[in-house]
Amino acid sequence: MSLPFDIKVGGRFVRIARLRNEYYEFLPSPEATIKEELKKVRADLFSFLPQFHKIEPDRSFYSEPDPIAIIPLTTYEHWWKHQISDKTRNMARKAGKKGVTVSVVPFTDDFVKGIMGINNESPVRQGRPYWHYQEDFETVKKENITFLEQCRFIGAYLDSELIGYIKLVLGDQKASIMQILSKIGHRDKAPNNALMAKVVEICCELKIPRLHYASWSRRGLGEFKISHGFQKVDLPRYYIPLSLRGALALKFRLHRNPMAYIPPKWVDQYADLRAKWYDFKYGNARNSSAEAGVKQTALNPALVNREQ
Repeated sequence: MSLPFDIKVGGRFVRIARLRNEYYEFLPSPEATIKEELKKVRADLFSFLPQFHKIEPDRSFYSEPDPIAIIPLTTYEHWWKHQISDKTRNMARKAGKKGVTVSVVPFTDDFVKGIMGINNESPVRQGRPYWHYQEDFETVKKENITFLEQCRFIGAYLDSELIGYIKLVLGDQKASIMQILSKIGHRDKAPNNALMAKVVEICCELKIPRLHYASWSRRGLGEFKISHGFQKVDLPRYYIPLSLRGALALKFRLHRNPMAYIPPKWVDQYADLRAKWYDFKYGNARNSSAEAGVKQTALNPALVNREQ
C-alpha cells in the first residue's frame, strides 16, 4: 500500500518522519502494513498525532505529551461573556470603532495580492526574519491554496485595504487556525482581536466544539492565546522506531529537541537578544518599506482620501 499523505523528514542524528500537515491530516493507528510502508522512508522514527478528541494515550505505542492550544466552544455568547476578559472584548470592539470590517471572503487573486501586501510590510516578525517577505504572487497563492475545500478565509478590511486575515481549516470535531496575520502599521486598530471573534462565531454557528491554534506558546503569542480563551491540552505524540538507531534514540531519549533541556529563562534571554540583533540587522529595510508606503500614499489620491 502507499501512504495517502505527504511525509516530511527532519533531524540530523535522528531522522524523524511525520505527516507534512500533521495538525490537519491524521492517520489511524498504524498497523503492520503501514509500518512496512514507512520503512521505505529514509528515517529512524515515525511520529504522529491522533485526532484531537482522542487525548487518552494508546498504550500500544510509545508516546510523549505534545501541548497544543485549544478553545472548548459551546456558544458564541458563552465565549464572549465567560471565556475572555473585558480587555479582550474591548479590543474586539475597538476594531469596529476604528472602521475595520471583518467577513468571510473568497480566495481570489485580489485576496492573494492583499496577503502579499501584509507579507511585504516588514522583513522581521516576532523577533526573527519573516520567511514570506517579498515572495512572488505564484508562491503566495500556492502556499495559501492548500485545503481549499475545507477552508474559510476571513479578512479584516479598512475600507478596501486588507489589513489582516485568518485561514481557518475545518476538520473532524475541530477547526484549526492555519494562519493569522495582520499589518503591523494597523496594530492600533486591533484587527487580530476582531478576526478571532469572527472565527469563534463561525465555529459556533457550525457547532464545532474545538478551535485549535498550533502548539501551546509562551511570551507574546502565548499571552494572545490565553486572552482569547485558549487552553493547554496535552495530545499524545506517538513514536514508532523504523531502524535500530530509532529504537536506541527512543530508549535514551535522544529524539527530543535539545531546546527542551534548556531552562525557559535562558530561552527567553536568547529570544530577546535575537530580536534585538534582527531589529538592528533589518532596521534599514523596515524603514525603507515604511518610506515606500509614505511615497505611495502621496502619489495615490485614493489612499490619501481613505486616510482623511
